[in-house]
Amino acid sequence: MTLWQTIQTYWYELLTVCNFIAAVVIIFFMVGKKLDPIKTISWCVVLIAVPFAGLIFYLFLGRNYRKEKIFNRKEIHDLVVIDQLSKRQVALFRKAYDDTTDSVARYKRIITLLLNNSKAIYTDKNKVDVYTTGKATFAAMKAAIAQATDSIHLESYIIEDDTIGNEFKKLLIHKAREGVEVRVIYDDVGSWSLPKQYIQALKDGGVEIYPFAEVRILWLSTKVNYRNHRKILVVDGRVGFLGGINIADRYLTGGKFGTWRDTHMRIEGEAVHSLQTIFLLDWYFVSKKQLGQRLRYYPAHKVEDICPMQIASSGPDSDWASVMQTYFSAIAQAKDHIYIATPYFTPNESILSAVKVASLSGVDVRLIIPAHSDSKMVYFSTLSYLTELLEAGVKIYLFQKGFIHSKLMTIDGNFAAVGSANMDIRSFEHNFEIISLIYDEQITQKLETQFVEDICFSRLVRLRWWNKRSWLSKSKEALARLCSPLL
Repeated sequence: MTLWQTIQTYWYELLTVCNFIAAVVIIFFMVGKKLDPIKTISWCVVLIAVPFAGLIFYLFLGRNYRKEKIFNRKEIHDLVVIDQLSKRQVALFRKAYDDTTDSVARYKRIITLLLNNSKAIYTDKNKVDVYTTGKATFAAMKAAIAQATDSIHLESYIIEDDTIGNEFKKLLIHKAREGVEVRVIYDDVGSWSLPKQYIQALKDGGVEIYPFAEVRILWLSTKVNYRNHRKILVVDGRVGFLGGINIADRYLTGGKFGTWRDTHMRIEGEAVHSLQTIFLLDWYFVSKKQLGQRLRYYPAHKVEDICPMQIASSGPDSDWASVMQTYFSAIAQAKDHIYIATPYFTPNESILSAVKVASLSGVDVRLIIPAHSDSKMVYFSTLSYLTELLEAGVKIYLFQKGFIHSKLMTIDGNFAAVGSANMDIRSFEHNFEIISLIYDEQITQKLETQFVEDICFSRLVRLRWWNKRSWLSKSKEALARLCSPLL
């Protein structure tokens, strides 16, 4: 029998052996890299239990490109300048605010952490407006775009070819034809359904538009798991927007949920320069064009209002999981209360422990999650954490009035985090995210007032009735939790 005949006869056995060897090598590799134990165990189970499919899933989704640096921007000149400025601010905060009691002093450690882990420059001359509906957010964004005279920079995870999507398209084309520089970044996976005709119309109208990390079959394993989840709009370098709202009708109509609750912010002042820098770094990544050295993108501002804040970004291009570290540090510093609203709650062990420890220590911890979700797997994974949180004394509310997509955390009435990041592993480890950290009582209390209003449309989860749910629901939760580190 020839070698080819042997292969034809025993192809399945040979494939099984090869798969086994590959699985063993991968398992040893993961153990040797000292990766997150939960994630390592989950992948080991998948590789052993589902041999062929498990290997394919790992190649596509399992590797940690934060460490492998496929998204590397350290050669960009702008980052050198930001690094120098952040180091100067770290030195300043070591000397200043030691004897004061204001919110800046209270959160000196978080400010320093963000300067070190994400070069998030501290600013205080800012004016902030909070929006809690898609209608108000889109109206403010369109008004800012309509007034643009120099540049419009828009970045969104999702852009839909629907009513609001076409309103933005027409407005952007109109401004481009007026001579305004218009640049758009959309995520290639998040905007998977965006038709080529929509994109071509923007290009024909003078808009520069690029997909973020375009997914092609040959490169799928290096890009599909690392998506740009940021929502940014910067107009003339003076007005900025960020939060949880994408460009889609569901944020107006609620889609299948009837009502869509979200949180978005409009910013004027020094912090807009940080937003601009993050956009321009993303622009360099997608277009290979460096624009950040052009001073006209960073005009002087005239804002005299005081709202201390930082704009922090996180993603596979950064050395640290800065969003997760910030949440952990803020939760650990809480003395009176912690309010969290998130559509997806699948924390890593550090955040989960921090939340439970805070509650057990007497801090009033409240969590709002949706009663119904747009992702079954993530929803059941979220539910799997409820029992231990309830046992630790955390008050959990299921939002009944549609779908809550807001990404919000407030601490003690004087610190708030708002942005694109969910309280989940994907936002912590995989996605490119952006959050604003606000050290201001007035803005924080506005956000907390809305949080309390959302509670009025929510159902408090009681441990007694929660424990009575069916064994089928418990089984779905256990399976989803096992799989959540892999997705």
